[in-house]
Amino acid sequence: MDPRTPVIVGVGQVTNRRERIVDPMTLMDEAVALANTDAGGRALARLNSVQVLSVVSRRYSASATELAARLKLDGVERISTTVGGSTPQWLVCEACDRISRGEIDGVLITGAEALDSARRAAKEGIELPAPTPVDGEDTTIGDDRPPVNNAEMRAGVVAPATIYPMFEQALAHRDGRTPDEQRRWLGRLMSPFTDVAATHPELSWFPKVRDASFLADVGPDNRMVAEPYTKNLNSILQVDMSAALIILSAEAADAAGVPREQWIFPWAGAKCDDVYLVVERPDLTRAAGIEAAAEATFAAVGVGADDVAFFDFYSCFPSAVQMGASALGVALDDPRGLTVTGGLPSFGGPGNNYMTHSIATMATKLRGTDGALGVTTGVSWYMSKHSIGLYSSEPPPKGWIFASTKDAQARIDRAALSTASDASGDAVVDAFTVEHDRDHGPVRAPIYATLTDGRRVVAVPADAAIPEKLSGRSIVGETVRVTTGESGTVYEL
Repeated sequence: MDPRTPVIVGVGQVTNRRERIVDPMTLMDEAVALANTDAGGRALARLNSVQVLSVVSRRYSASATELAARLKLDGVERISTTVGGSTPQWLVCEACDRISRGEIDGVLITGAEALDSARRAAKEGIELPAPTPVDGEDTTIGDDRPPVNNAEMRAGVVAPATIYPMFEQALAHRDGRTPDEQRRWLGRLMSPFTDVAATHPELSWFPKVRDASFLADVGPDNRMVAEPYTKNLNSILQVDMSAALIILSAEAADAAGVPREQWIFPWAGAKCDDVYLVVERPDLTRAAGIEAAAEATFAAVGVGADDVAFFDFYSCFPSAVQMGASALGVALDDPRGLTVTGGLPSFGGPGNNYMTHSIATMATKLRGTDGALGVTTGVSWYMSKHSIGLYSSEPPPKGWIFASTKDAQARIDRAALSTASDASGDAVVDAFTVEHDRDHGPVRAPIYATLTDGRRVVAVPADAAIPEKLSGRSIVGETVRVTTGESGTVYEL
């Protein structure tokens, strides 16, 4: 094969399930050590680049520089990233491009979260060690655009746990289900994810098989968060987890003595944004970005979703699973399954680094297969940015390809709706949710709606009693009256 063919040679994953109190850098160090051992013990010496995903649970001035110093890797480039759950696959694509062009021999991609340790340390009055002072700084890469505009900020429509259930209500309306029917249906959709999580007892945060009622039934241990999502249908960010990938050129892998049976080949990948702001997105039940990225990836290689043996669809919330699978034309009850990890609500959702886990798990799954194909997808913010990777235990027939989505991206961007920050009149509700307070029940009910002139608006109830009135029902497709005043845009039923 071409000696510049990029190969994943080592993967490592660590989960600290309350055995100790740790910091993210320690977890990264451990995951990298496992990845190096997985590759035969000599892969780190072939690296030119150390790349660290943005860490939520700890502030580092230069996370890649600190990790490189810990690993005693002198002279390597040190890269850290901005926020984004789709970023790990994008880093893999960029690394494979650079390796295939002969610019570098090897890349380490890693990240970690230790929010559970941080919570327990605060509760027990334990002070975590300060980050190690380091000389030098990282090069920071990524897309740092604000994920919402001023109107969304003003309406408090910012948290993923607010916006994804709004997508879910739109999906339920499209499919003709009430919120209660949708919640029970979601329990059946996501229960198989727990089956997969249970097959990774050493890694999954919740390695237990859960039935549909455990996920969907509202109760003291499964409170309603934002309709129709209960707590158990949400991604779990409060974890201690890390994963690492080592990618080398084929010639560097040979030089490092990595056994051929360890090699996993990235065949192709792509990235594409949806209409970036939710308030401007024309269809809140569809992920145009991942559709375009998947189409470009499959077309570049000459395969389709039917040729894939294993999938891992990004699963921060059930609406992401539905839109991702639909984008690839994969049925939600496909016997191949929709995850290899168990998903973010069960396996764990370590911030921006989940996809590093999904790629590592996919690589392990593909080893020993006779050229089976695996697909991983990633999502940033609110179905805003997308990435996809296609992997196999056999070399890519056309060499590594970072598929272009330039034309599709321009087409998607042109579809953005005009928005109204100062609006009055009738509007049809496109998406909404009722948010619940832990103690006080329904407290907020934001909407996205389209005015009669085609502009999109985001609004909150004019009357504090509206959230309770709307709890348990859907107003998607109904007409409301919106007005804008000093406190922002509000709506009346």
